[in-house]
Amino acid sequence: MVRQSNEASLWSLFSAGGVVAAFLIPIHLFLFGLAFPLGWLQAPSYGSLMTLARMPLARVYLFVLCSLPLFHWAHRFRYALYDGLKVKHLNELIFVLFYGGAVLGTVLAGYMLWTIA
Repeated sequence: MVRQSNEASLWSLFSAGGVVAAFLIPIHLFLFGLAFPLGWLQAPSYGSLMTLARMPLARVYLFVLCSLPLFHWAHRFRYALYDGLKVKHLNELIFVLFYGGAVLGTVLAGYMLWTIA
């Protein structure tokens, strides 16, 4: 019996996380790191941000913004250690730690977004 590999799903999470990290995170960094603090744009109030965060579509967006880059990180670091540093004997441990951390971060982000009052 041939065992199915999970590599395709991991590579798709890596790819999607890379797209999110490349396109969406710089927008947030620009807005909340430069434009609002320097007064280029008027900063939204806490109440308006919380109202926005309570909307279902915004919660999905924030969940994707938090979770997919975690899987991108896990996959990139796994292969950096596996191929770059030749730590092939620890592949199973690295797999569990990195992808487990990404899953834990995803669950934590989902829980926090679900419990926004």
